[in-house]
Amino acid sequence: MIKKKTPCGDAQCPIDATLKLISRKWVVSIIKDMYHGKTHFNEFKEDKPTLTNTVLSETLKSMEKNGLVEKIVHDNNHRSNTEYILTDRSRKLNRIIYELAIYGIEVLNCESQESGMCSNEECKKQLKDINNKSFE
Repeated sequence: MIKKKTPCGDAQCPIDATLKLISRKWVVSIIKDMYHGKTHFNEFKEDKPTLTNTVLSETLKSMEKNGLVEKIVHDNNHRSNTEYILTDRSRKLNRIIYELAIYGIEVLNCESQESGMCSNEECKKQLKDINNKSFE
């Protein structure tokens, strides 16, 4: 049997590699939250009632392992305060997330709260927040 080459040759396709990096459930949503200024564990859960502590913890560990977030632990008076920040690698996903937002607004007509989608006003605010981040 002859092995067919991918359009990218024998190497893994960059699209497939990127999708593998961000396809885990909650990853894109957490990155979006971070674009909006969320940095703490409990903040990521605020609008995700089905996200359990265990799944969030595993997802953040996976994101850290894949270079998408950096975990920073601040020790203050015997209490640790943990923050997660975007890395250069995850900030470069800005254009992709921006285009997902545009797609949601223009193609999916993102307007129904009941369907789990955001309202147009919320989409526009999120789009503005994402667009204000550096495309570097």
